[in-house]
Amino acid sequence: MKFTKFAIPVAASALLLTGCGAEVESQGKGSGKSTVKRCGESVEYTVPKRAVAYEGGSADKLFSLGLADHVHGYVMPPANPPVSESPWAKDYAKVKMLSDDLLNKEIVVDAKSDFVVAGWNSGFSDQRGITPEILDKLGVQSFMHSESCYNYPGHPEKLTPFKGLYTDLERLGRIFQVEEKAEKVVAGLKKREAAVAEQAPKGKPVPVFLYDSGTDQPFTAGNQVPPNDIIKTAGGKNIFDGLEERWTQVNWEAVTQAEPEVIMIFDYGDQPAEKKIEFLRKSPHTKELPAVKKNNFFILDYNEGISSPRNIDGLEKFGKYMRAFEN
Repeated sequence: MKFTKFAIPVAASALLLTGCGAEVESQGKGSGKSTVKRCGESVEYTVPKRAVAYEGGSADKLFSLGLADHVHGYVMPPANPPVSESPWAKDYAKVKMLSDDLLNKEIVVDAKSDFVVAGWNSGFSDQRGITPEILDKLGVQSFMHSESCYNYPGHPEKLTPFKGLYTDLERLGRIFQVEEKAEKVVAGLKKREAAVAEQAPKGKPVPVFLYDSGTDQPFTAGNQVPPNDIIKTAGGKNIFDGLEERWTQVNWEAVTQAEPEVIMIFDYGDQPAEKKIEFLRKSPHTKELPAVKKNNFFILDYNEGISSPRNIDGLEKFGKYMRAFEN
């Protein structure tokens, strides 16, 4: 969701890395260049100096790698909670907020950016005229969240959401030549993920419905976004994990038939969780659901649900909830 092709360097000194899907080749640290996958396409990068990040997930990935000095600014749409709530709030304070709207080409050009991080159809968009192909022609490098690449035209790449997160951090580490930092960050996140999985309730997984929004028809999570992995790793089962989609619209009949025991509320700035819960308590479609009658609601923060190092924060919180739920 046509790129300028870049030749892969073939110098004898090139080093091939394959960890977590981050297949890259490097011309050596002195060159400042590396060839890294952008979804399914190999692209040559130079170390960015004026990066622009779209949404908290993109910025948090960069900040978690200690790259604030390479970030010029960020674009934060209304759905994103205040950046002051981020673990990297001090880094956000060091860079510019470029817009509180959707990402567009004009913002990138005005910022004289040399690198943009966003997702396919969540930041980059054919309809809004900002795609990696368009930026390539402008001489601006770009990078996409791997979890958004499953249906990217021409160069798709399908990774489970958590694997996509780890792959992104490793690839960004390579692009910015902070590989050791990336390895440490990824190792720490994997260790925390494994700890939750180890403690997850055994037996038949508890059916969980993620409610994003929607009254006539609900908007929810398919199997291509982090909440699916959060739910599964913690011992639950996303009732729509059979959908090869990211965020998608379904119907209330399907929700009713699945009889979810837990409802995960996706909480974000312009649609607070309290109003969503109030709707679910009153709606004839949902008021008799087991989760609603038993008051089994779990609130997932926006930046814990989009691709971000904070996915593991959300996983730990939901893991704790599921262990209490079992008892």
